[in-house]
Formats: sequence, C-alpha cells, structure tokens
Amino acid sequence: MKSKKNLKIFIQIASYRDPQLVHTIKDMIANAKRPEKLVIGIARQFSETDGFDDLSEYENDKRFRILNIPHQESQGVCWARHLVQQLYDGEQYTLQIDSHMRFAPNWDEEMINMIKQLQKKGHKKPLLTGYVSSFNPENDPAGRTMEPWQMAFDRFIPEGAVFFLPETIPNWRELTEPVPSRFYSAHYCFTLGDFSYEVQHNPQYYFHGEEISIAARAYTWGYDLFHPHKVLIWHEYTRKGRTKQWDDDKEWGKRNEHSHLTNRKLFGMDGLTQEGHDGPFGFGSVRTLRDYEKYSGLLFEKRATQQYTLDKKYPPNPYDFKTEEEWKESFASIFKHCIDIGFSQVPEKDYDFWVVAFHNEIDETIFRKDADKNEIANMMRDPDGYCKLWREFPTAHKPAYWVVWPHSESKGWCERLTGNL
Repeated sequence: MKSKKNLKIFIQIASYRDPQLVHTIKDMIANAKRPEKLVIGIARQFSETDGFDDLSEYENDKRFRILNIPHQESQGVCWARHLVQQLYDGEQYTLQIDSHMRFAPNWDEEMINMIKQLQKKGHKKPLLTGYVSSFNPENDPAGRTMEPWQMAFDRFIPEGAVFFLPETIPNWRELTEPVPSRFYSAHYCFTLGDFSYEVQHNPQYYFHGEEISIAARAYTWGYDLFHPHKVLIWHEYTRKGRTKQWDDDKEWGKRNEHSHLTNRKLFGMDGLTQEGHDGPFGFGSVRTLRDYEKYSGLLFEKRATQQYTLDKKYPPNPYDFKTEEEWKESFASIFKHCIDIGFSQVPEKDYDFWVVAFHNEIDETIFRKDADKNEIANMMRDPDGYCKLWREFPTAHKPAYWVVWPHSESKGWCERLTGNL
C-alpha cells in the first residue's frame, strides 16, 4: 500500500498514433479546476512519420510520465494500459481515458465530489464508468451530445466476450447522484488510486473481453460501479482519421484469438477449465465471481442473461430464489450474431431470397430465418461495403457455424457461404 499523495489524480492514457492526443491533453488541463493536481501517465505508441502526437512540450513538465513506444513494438491496447498502470505512484484518485476525449469545466472537482457523495452513502470503493457521451472533432463543441449515457447489455459474442450498447440514462435531468452500473468501460473510469494496482489490465488481452473481465474483477475487489448522472467528459467513437493498432500489426489475429481464449478460461466458459482467476489478473477476495453474476444477471457458463438485465433495470438484480438451481433456471440463453458478407461475395442483382441458418457440430440446423428481397436490398445499401445479417434466437448451446445460401431468380442456387463460430 503506497501512501496517498493528497488529492492528486493519476491520469492513464494509452494512445496509438492518435492525432487527437495533444488536443485531449490540452482540453483536459484547460478545463480542470486544479490542473496542478494532475499526474498524467501516457503510453504513446508513435510513428516517426506522423508528427501530430509529439509531446516534446511536456518533457520538462513534472506532472507528465511519458512512455514513448515505437508503434512496431505495440502488442495492443490492454498491453499499453498495463504499462501505464505501472507508472502509478500513490495518487489519491485515478482516471483512465482514451486519447480522443473532451472535458467539461471543473471535471476533476465534479468527479471527486461524486466519489465522496457515494462514499457517504456507504460505498467504500465507488467507481465511475460508462460509454460516455459523444463528440465530433469536426464540429466541436456544437456536436457534443449533452445527455449522460449508461451501458446496456447487447450480447455474448461467439468468442465469449460480452458486448454493450450506450443509451441515455432515463430521467437524467431529475437525478442528483450517479446510477448503478453492471458494466465497465475502458475509455472512462474514475475511482480511487488503489485501482491502478489492485485491478491491473492483463497484457495478454488484446481488445474484446477487456471490459467484461475488468467489470467482474473490479466487483470482486470490492468496487461498486456507477454511471455519472451528468456529462463531464466526451468520447470520439468514429475513429475517423486514426490508424488502429491492428492496421499495422500482422500478428493481431493471433493476439486476438489468444485474448479470447484467455477470457473464456478466466470465466470457465465452453467447458474450459477456469484458469487465471486466482492470479495477478484474476478475481479479488472481497466478493466472488458468482456474486458478480447474481449482481449483474449474467451467467457465463451458459452465456445466459436474466430478463431483468435485458429490461435494462438498475442492478443489483433481485435474488428471491430458494436454490441456486432455481436461480440458474431464471436465465435465458439468447444467441445474437451479425454475419458479415462482402458485396463481392454476392454479385447477382436478382436475388429473391437467401437461406440463413445456424448449425451445430453434427451439422443439424438449430435455427433458420431466411432473408427476403427487402432485407437483401437494405443490406446492399450499406455504406461499409458488406451485408450485415443480424439474427437472434434462443439456444442452450452455441452454434458451430453459419450458412448463407443465396438464390437468384435467373441463376438459381448460387455459391453456398459458411463461417465458423
């Protein structure tokens, strides 16, 4: 346990070739009530050819702790966030953000006051987090969303991670304090400084799986998760004009697969033996993983969700079951997936329908819902250049693969497309 440095905030930023990095830093400092109390740790993954993320003006600023990392050495965002956490030196609070953010006036004072407010209500270790409201760098500040957002459950993806969606907090204008959250966002977390070494980012994670693992681990370490009830910070979601780490890294696919496997092992999913749950990147001793599942309404072993969670009601989920088996029976396993089909794979102009089906390991069809002419036409207008086939259905077991089999009025059955899950 390090001695606390009075009311300082340790800022954690992992940046990858980001033209918004300098703008983020300047806006953060300009809008802080006490800019002298900020300590800013940055993993700057840079390219010599860029120039837009040069931080030389801060080299002699004692508030800054900067890791300059050639982008070729990067191993992904979780790896970079782990490096930044090692720069923590006992500051009272910590704020983890992305490198493309904007800040409200006096954001630091407001966040500290929220933490103190929650502590007075009995929450020993409050944590503010969320998919915060968006801004547009090309239309700022006019393009800022002014309603505070919360995180809602979206789905378990086939690889095992949980996806979330941002939504406006209901009745936010009448609220006087943060609202409870089930989930954690890596692009915004404000909490006690101890979080920097208690809940370390696992550098073996690549991207997906990071947020659900941190949510569960933070909860088991005794942190209570909340969404701020007012907008104090904005995030740029489009990634427009930014090179992503996976654009440069030829090994990103292997890193991603290993990351998903690490996450499934942490939660003991798909029959895997639980690994890593009691190590440095595992669960705490204040609460258990089962406690988090009961709180959040997620059941990892079945990739299942309670209706209370799907209804977006605030946690904790009610527990009025006589046995654990009765509790497990309250979960529904909903498989929700998007099949991506490139326009080049479906070149005909007169499709009348596509077979869309999901199969198990022994080639049995477990779900089928075909795409008609209207759905096909809508998908063909997608600006990203590929068709996005969304399907959602209840199932006790994850499908093994999908099938899309287009039928053309002039050519009959076309190439049968498949993909493993």
